[in-house]
Amino acid sequence: MVHSKQALLLAFLSLAICDPARAGELPKRVGACVKTTIKSIETRLVDGSMNKPIPGSGSAVNFENGGYQVSYDTVPAIEHSKAGDPVRMCLVSIPSNCPKGDDRGRMYRTTNLRTHKSWTLRDSEHMCGGA
Repeated sequence: MVHSKQALLLAFLSLAICDPARAGELPKRVGACVKTTIKSIETRLVDGSMNKPIPGSGSAVNFENGGYQVSYDTVPAIEHSKAGDPVRMCLVSIPSNCPKGDDRGRMYRTTNLRTHKSWTLRDSEHMCGGA
């Protein structure tokens, strides 16, 4: 039997771990988390003429909430994931001194709730103000 103080503490801790935002949103504050699902797993580069993945070019993942993460390296935790997997995305950092309207470079820690594997990557190949 859980006492009311314990239930209140558990409720507080769950709010501290996951942002109450809907799954259709990205976390907005550093430390905030949301649950979403993987929309697609890709390579970083794609042959534009044939829309064909380029093996060895790195990993990329798209999420149902509009999020995106990319790496120049192949990330095993992403490669072992699949479309439809539930994930928890937490905002780790937001770059500072960015040009107005350039939101690139946000860092997210994502945990696949099916495989229990995690990765930490940015939402762009370049930081804000970069190429």
